[in-house]
Amino acid sequence: MSSPTADVSVRIAWADDAEAIAAIQARSWSTSYAELVPGVGELRQADFAEQWRQALANPVDARHRALVALERNRVVGFAITTPAADPDCDPVSDGELMELTIEAPERGKGHGSRLLQAAVDTLAADRFTRAVTWLVADDDELRGFLTEAGWAPDTAHRTLDLDGTGVTQVRQVRLHTALA
Repeated sequence: MSSPTADVSVRIAWADDAEAIAAIQARSWSTSYAELVPGVGELRQADFAEQWRQALANPVDARHRALVALERNRVVGFAITTPAADPDCDPVSDGELMELTIEAPERGKGHGSRLLQAAVDTLAADRFTRAVTWLVADDDELRGFLTEAGWAPDTAHRTLDLDGTGVTQVRQVRLHTALA
């Protein structure tokens, strides 16, 4: 006898998803970046919701996409795909996974794998042949997840000055993968 399967899926995000995505982003950033960015714990859903509503209703172009992972009708994660903007990338053939975020309590349930696969499929459908993503250099959990999915470092790295003063700097590394 088999056990029932979860009602899970991934789809393109709608403007109506703005509040849910904003809530996930605020919660995730307040824990993921708490040690890196002073005051990040004070982020609120309202700080992001209107920006998400605008971005989802009027994307910059057709290849800027947001995807959501769902458990039943509840958004549990999101991903953003765009043309790659790095100077050493070709925006025609290189796509970027700008963000991949799953609610902490929902990790380990397959949502991240489904969302990553949907993002890769979306990038391939947009005719990109390579995907890149930036992650915080010491984010071993995300690096391990992406490495197991076939992504690898491509030697690019950068330091972001988050507050413009040089006090709050974040080191990042870039990973890449070929798209079939």
